[in-house]
Amino acid sequence: MTRSTLSPTPSETVSRARADLRIGLPVAIGGSLVAAAETVSAARLAGFRAAGAPVLALMARRAATLKLAAYDGDLVRVKVPDHADREWLLAMADPARDLAMPLKGPFTALRDGDAAPARAALALAKSAELLPAMLLVEAPLPEGVTRLDAADLALELGREALLSPVAAAGLPLTAAAEARLHVLRPDDGGAEHYAVEIGAPDRHGAVLVRLHSACFTGDVLGSLKCDCGPQLNGALTAMGREGAGVLLYLNQEGRGIGLANKMRAYALQAQGFDTVEANHRLGFEDDERDFRLGAAMLRELGITRVRLMTNNPKKVEMLASHGIEVVERVPLITARNRHNEGYLDTKAEKSGHLL
Repeated sequence: MTRSTLSPTPSETVSRARADLRIGLPVAIGGSLVAAAETVSAARLAGFRAAGAPVLALMARRAATLKLAAYDGDLVRVKVPDHADREWLLAMADPARDLAMPLKGPFTALRDGDAAPARAALALAKSAELLPAMLLVEAPLPEGVTRLDAADLALELGREALLSPVAAAGLPLTAAAEARLHVLRPDDGGAEHYAVEIGAPDRHGAVLVRLHSACFTGDVLGSLKCDCGPQLNGALTAMGREGAGVLLYLNQEGRGIGLANKMRAYALQAQGFDTVEANHRLGFEDDERDFRLGAAMLRELGITRVRLMTNNPKKVEMLASHGIEVVERVPLITARNRHNEGYLDTKAEKSGHLL
């Protein structure tokens, strides 16, 4: 074998970089050493200082809450002051800590220099479900760090992942005794996704389909703050009643920001912010999910025409733009309670859900 066949591909290198950041290891983007603010240790922060003049990159929406001008447009690069320690980094990264540490300045935001490494670093953090707050320093790169090119990283993060079937087996459910669970694995090192096939859907007809994003708090714990659990059960029940259908379970917790960041958003909601505002304050978009996965899963299952169970018109548009014909949108309305009324109102008013 040649050496190239044993070397990591660009996708594998990005997956390795995500894992490195999550355990607190720095990675290299171009000539910059970068680390996640929420996982970098005090010792490594000291190493960044010894290597040069570190800066902290934040998304523009987080910068706005700190009254910082985002000279780079979508982000800001802040000089890390001499007094800053790991707690300062965490307080800068996580707006849920603002009440506990309101005085973090004065700040010096950079106006000059190349923001591309910072932009790539923030995108990488999001893809790793970490807070988009990244420490950077231009310095000689130590041996052993995972190395990435900013332009190549942007292309890789924007690429649609290829899904491969891993395993499938019969799984009798309360909603339908005749059910089968398919596990599909993406080629980008991300989480596996699942397809629950009820009965024997007619691949030549319009299959009843639900794209359901993982919600540990709602699906497993029965949280009253959202409508996810009732929607999951309602969709499976409807498919069981009809005798056929497919529920795609996408592992994109918290609209794609991960469970830890979802809990941070909940902490902000407890301070009076709605779902969208909380995501923005954390530095995320309203919705960070990649619904292209749903279209890819349907194609893998041989399904091209669907009756889609959703209240979200964006899901209909996404499937249609990726070769899946949506014959009908089937509403999936669940009961309201005093804990989720604000959440549902925000989904309708700011996210366009038809409730």
